[in-house]
Amino acid sequence: MREGVAVGQAATMRLNQNILLLGKKVALVPYTSEHVPRYHEWMKSEELQRLTASEPLTLEQEYAMQHSWREDADKCTFIVLDAEKWQAQPAATEESCMVGDVNLFLTDRGDPSLGEIEVMIAEPSCRGKGFGTEAVLMMLSYGGCEHCLPGGDAQTDDE
Repeated sequence: MREGVAVGQAATMRLNQNILLLGKKVALVPYTSEHVPRYHEWMKSEELQRLTASEPLTLEQEYAMQHSWREDADKCTFIVLDAEKWQAQPAATEESCMVGDVNLFLTDRGDPSLGEIEVMIAEPSCRGKGFGTEAVLMMLSYGGCEHCLPGGDAQTDDE
């Protein structure tokens, strides 16, 4: 069984590179070049392009995008893994357990406590199982902590 939840004291978003967040249904791991081929396959889907307002990219462009997001201090991206599958199969690769991604974007450089979260559960068979809900709640907790966003506070559009 894989264990542990690392807690980072990130001054900028790119410092999530050594963070693992483990929930009951999902594990969140940093988006690395290892994940790009599977992510690229997902994004060939016209449905996902429409739902995410994305344009198709070449594989080389996807690698460049992954690299730029890793280095961007205003973005924090985690790949969402099926935690049960990932923990039950010690030899399973992260890529084989990927179900989607979750992103935190800082929206106002003048006020680093403002941001937005987006989640995509790309694997159709994994939708409607609570993976997206748990990923968003975990990102709210991670991004809203005092160590990640100065003055961090979570608020929804309903508030």
